[in-house]
Amino acid sequence: MRYQPLSFLNIPYSLKSLPLNGHFDFDEIHHAASDFGNRYQFLPLAVLHPKSVSDIATTIRHIWQLGPGSELTVAARGHGHSLQGQAQAHRGIVVNMKSLSGLKMHTYTGKHPYVDVSGGELWINVLHETLKYGLAPKSWTDYLYLSVGGTLSNAGISGQSFRHGPQISNVHQLEVVTGKGEVVNCSEKKNADLFYGVLGGLGQFGIITRAIISLEPAPKMVKWIRVLYSDFATFVRDQEHLISAEKTFDYIEGFVIINKTGLLNNWRSSFNPQDPVQARQFESDGRTLFCLELAKNFNPDEIDIVNNVRHVMINQSSAIVLIRYSNF
Repeated sequence: MRYQPLSFLNIPYSLKSLPLNGHFDFDEIHHAASDFGNRYQFLPLAVLHPKSVSDIATTIRHIWQLGPGSELTVAARGHGHSLQGQAQAHRGIVVNMKSLSGLKMHTYTGKHPYVDVSGGELWINVLHETLKYGLAPKSWTDYLYLSVGGTLSNAGISGQSFRHGPQISNVHQLEVVTGKGEVVNCSEKKNADLFYGVLGGLGQFGIITRAIISLEPAPKMVKWIRVLYSDFATFVRDQEHLISAEKTFDYIEGFVIINKTGLLNNWRSSFNPQDPVQARQFESDGRTLFCLELAKNFNPDEIDIVNNVRHVMINQSSAIVLIRYSNF
């Protein structure tokens, strides 16, 4: 294919002439120059609001045919939660993947259940849809108002990762628009280089437009626990113990907090009378604390077993205090 040089001033006209179901916006573009990290603000030339995968493929194919002389870059934007401007395209094209959300999801039940979903769909919507069938994805991110394609382009890490791996380890197949504007289906056995390149590839190998994601039976109930530590070494030791031990928790995640009295007052009402240490130990501000957030899935008839697991695990721990536990 021979490149077709085009001056930058003529590029908007050429984009407007493309046969699309969606449209380009050259005026309302400022929202595409920001993200969750709030460190960079790069204005694009235009924002593409696609109505189909074909719109994305047609646009990227056109830009590829323009050649490197156009200096146009393309970035897919889901819910805008990148930190370093990855979803921005300075004087380029930002693809608003949210325009593809709402496309029909297909949930398949059976021995190996899965959901077939648009890359622009939010994980919260995937959860609501799959719960209709008593199913849920195996691995999540903490915040569910993120796009499927966005988290799969990074990794998708949360408290289930120690058990199921990150989200990218639970994908059967992808539909990807490549840098040449080709729509390619890929999996472990088909176009595997593209499959593994796109998963966690930060959008550098293509745009994820559909994904087939592994499911499992959704838990009936969940015991949620928070445990506080003042000593980092003890915190890490207990976390590693819980992760490596068998039949403990289904979700384990650690994080650091600054001891703010107001924050701990919000937690104080959730203290169990059996807890050996009370919140008064943390009344002074400015102290760094370490928190383990744990969850155990169970059925209603297993609550006594789960409570026993909770007591055994916490008694083996050197935590300061059990902050919060809830049944859902």
